[in-house]
Amino acid sequence: MKKYIIAAALLVGTVTVITTSINSCTTLATTDLGVSVIKRFLLNGIDKGMAVYGNKSAFLQNNLVDKALPKELREINTMLEKVAPSLVAKEREYIAEAASYTVNISRPILQNAVSSLNTQDVSRIIQGPKGTATLILKEKTSQQLVAAITPKVDEQLNQYGIVKTINTALAGSNFLGNLLGGSNNTVNAGGLSRLASEQLVDGIFNIIEDYEVQNSKALLGPLGK
Repeated sequence: MKKYIIAAALLVGTVTVITTSINSCTTLATTDLGVSVIKRFLLNGIDKGMAVYGNKSAFLQNNLVDKALPKELREINTMLEKVAPSLVAKEREYIAEAASYTVNISRPILQNAVSSLNTQDVSRIIQGPKGTATLILKEKTSQQLVAAITPKVDEQLNQYGIVKTINTALAGSNFLGNLLGGSNNTVNAGGLSRLASEQLVDGIFNIIEDYEVQNSKALLGPLGK
């Protein structure tokens, strides 16, 4: 009987230590110092993403941006590969050019969202899996970012004439109209710009999340992450 009592006491003691440790980490994280660490951590990830978007070569070589390609745009590129392979490369290049024009639009939106982080957000980051900080940032800004950069992306893609070029290459394809909201055989410029904008926004978050995952132990370890 004494053995069971001792074992139970040890178990209760262990749970208490673990619970106390978790609570202590969460408490530390939600202090001004902890919140400051989380904010700086996210700002570093944003800076990394903006550096990629501001450099055409870095943008084109970043597979995290490629992974953000929307399904519809991927399908268009698959069709283009069959009839005009070089056009896919041009499309990517023009989107890369447009990306550099969105940096000054996206950066303040992301920075303001980081500034607005509160102790509830930070607690969720500390208690959640890796990537939670980026997820919260995405929840706060994703729709706003797409709405903000789409006009600039549309302006740039129209300047480069990519929509007209795609329409010429895929003339007569009903697939395009159904996919992007144009007529039966033309792609809608606004639809293409919207897809490109979604790729740019999701690509930014992919880069920030990668930074978070790769560096969370070193930067957030003292907070219990």
